[in-house]
Amino acid sequence: MSKGLIIVESPAKARTIQKFVSNKYVVKASLGHIRDLPKSTMGVDIENNFEPRYLVIRGKASIIKELKESAAKHKNVYLAPDPDREGEAIAWHLSEVLNKNDVSRIELHEITKPALEKALSNPSKIDMDRVKAQQTRRILDRLLGYELSPLLWKKISGGLSAGRVQSVAVRLIVEREKEIQDFQPEEYWSIDAVLSKHEGDFPFEASLVQKDSEKIKISNEDEASKILEELKKSYFKVKDVTRKEQRKNPSPPFITSSLQQEASRKLGFRVYRTMMIAQQLYEGLDIGSEGTVGLITYMRTDSPRISDIARAETLKFIKQKFGEAFEGPIRQYKAKPGAQEAHEAVRPTSIYRDPESIKGYLSRDQFRLYKLIWERFLASQMASCIMDVEIADISADGYLLRAQGTTVKFPGYTAVYVESKEDNGENGEEKKLPPLVPDELLNLLELKDKQHFTQPPPRYTEASLIKTLEEKGIGRPSTYAPIVETIQKRGYAELLEKRFHPTKIGGIVTDLLIKNFPTIVNVDFTAEVEGELDKIEEGTMEWVKVLNDFYKPFKESLVTAQDAISKIVIEPELSDEVCPTCGKQMAIKRGRFGTFLACTGYPECKTNRLNNRGIGLKCPEEGCTGKVVQRRSRKGVFYGCSRYPDCKFVSWYRPTDKRCTRCGKVMVLRSTKNGKTFMHCIDKDCKAVNSEVNNPESP
Repeated sequence: MSKGLIIVESPAKARTIQKFVSNKYVVKASLGHIRDLPKSTMGVDIENNFEPRYLVIRGKASIIKELKESAAKHKNVYLAPDPDREGEAIAWHLSEVLNKNDVSRIELHEITKPALEKALSNPSKIDMDRVKAQQTRRILDRLLGYELSPLLWKKISGGLSAGRVQSVAVRLIVEREKEIQDFQPEEYWSIDAVLSKHEGDFPFEASLVQKDSEKIKISNEDEASKILEELKKSYFKVKDVTRKEQRKNPSPPFITSSLQQEASRKLGFRVYRTMMIAQQLYEGLDIGSEGTVGLITYMRTDSPRISDIARAETLKFIKQKFGEAFEGPIRQYKAKPGAQEAHEAVRPTSIYRDPESIKGYLSRDQFRLYKLIWERFLASQMASCIMDVEIADISADGYLLRAQGTTVKFPGYTAVYVESKEDNGENGEEKKLPPLVPDELLNLLELKDKQHFTQPPPRYTEASLIKTLEEKGIGRPSTYAPIVETIQKRGYAELLEKRFHPTKIGGIVTDLLIKNFPTIVNVDFTAEVEGELDKIEEGTMEWVKVLNDFYKPFKESLVTAQDAISKIVIEPELSDEVCPTCGKQMAIKRGRFGTFLACTGYPECKTNRLNNRGIGLKCPEEGCTGKVVQRRSRKGVFYGCSRYPDCKFVSWYRPTDKRCTRCGKVMVLRSTKNGKTFMHCIDKDCKAVNSEVNNPESP
């Protein structure tokens, strides 16, 4: 007879754990939450201390019946949902419906046999403070959504919603767009000199930085030309040479937000995709002779802490593979205030499972994400990178130019991993200067001037939006991915070429909320609520007080707004297409699944169809008479021919009217990780690249 019943959230996790315990335990899955607030009513008794009324989620009755029958057969029941607030709430709901007087809570921060054995030998009770924190968050969202959303339906349009975190995220996107539209670019110029020690020696560049001990600012071409003429007549002499050693420390191991950001920059993964693959790696995969095992620790965490056991194992691996010199010191990576220190960072469950050794058992995406996590964690425990930096100041008749060279003295962690934001020639990439000494004259080979313009702040990507939310204390690791998905599903923002553009309706809703419900979209208030939820979990704040403090002023604002807000009439956005049924112009409208075209003759004419936006280009396929249109799929925006399926042209990148000078195929716009846009050949094998595009919106 088995020792007990273990209940987890997902079937994949259940299968992994069942293999660890064989027939000693029965392992079953709840398939996530089993109870929630009702969909059709508020489900919260406001007058009775916000008492929630939970109902069994539709379709879960049969699962509950199966779990109850199994629990009745076992003396010991272990509840093992995920180790966070949502998991704790699921465990509590399970304990409520199982009719068992004594159930145990176990937490699995990694799905490995040792971790499971340790958890089973140290079971605990359900943390009711953590449950109260989750319940408070759920009730807050219900109060806000259930009472504010109908106002938006009445005053603006049906299908809209507001959310405590969601609305702040949209506000950030809307305000960033206003910054971009209001931005006035300023012109400036830079001047570089190409120099050498002797004729035939390798050249190096020095940048103009000062004139007569003052920082130089060149505002226009005339000023640049005047300086160039003066420099052409000057003697270039080494004024001073400074040499120093520079140490660069590795980045800490991943937490949820940094994993999402780095996977976006390095792998091109959207946030939802990153979390889906990470979930698979956490819950367990079959890797051959070792069987099914969880490859990474729990992926929803805001703490970079690592266990002493993991650190010791990793330092041993580094010594064996790279040598003692590459072992790093014991670093204590600090989490931001309010982080859940009980959690570890996102790391491999064993550093000895190197990516290449298990590559054959993983999908391409699983391998790439696991490799990223493995390398980042390994690097975090390695020695610093040591660079020899040489800075040469060069005088030229009152002007000062500066050249910098770097040489890798010891690669340290860069032998394994370089963070994307560092991938700019400063880590692991040498830029040498010739041996220079003060008062030495140099040969001028070339002077280069270049025009620049100050740039507006970039539009948010999924990764940069999450980074901003995290920095402002808004949301938690479990909410980042749902936030970016929700604001797109609601039609408040569109992800075009990997950057958020607010929609018209997103701007209207944001302006209405700022004017009538300033608290709801206030960054500081939203961060304060997150802090209060943390205090509830810590047992230092009453959950009913938090709800009372929120609801009373919110209700007053709601009553005032009902009369103050006039019905907002949104003029339809007309397309350049006519209705095939009646000949009237088609309008662009928004539904649950994105935009569509509807006849302006509605309700007399009910013709509508999917909206495929034209971008003003003919299809690049030879002989095709169609046009390039922008389409949307579950994976995001792409471009195709309007004559599909007759023409199969498709591209994930925006086509241009330019052709590749090598192979003749169409050039497309592609953005790099530092925000610049270039034209690339659509043929991956060709790899032709044109210069940077200044206005990517107008190919």
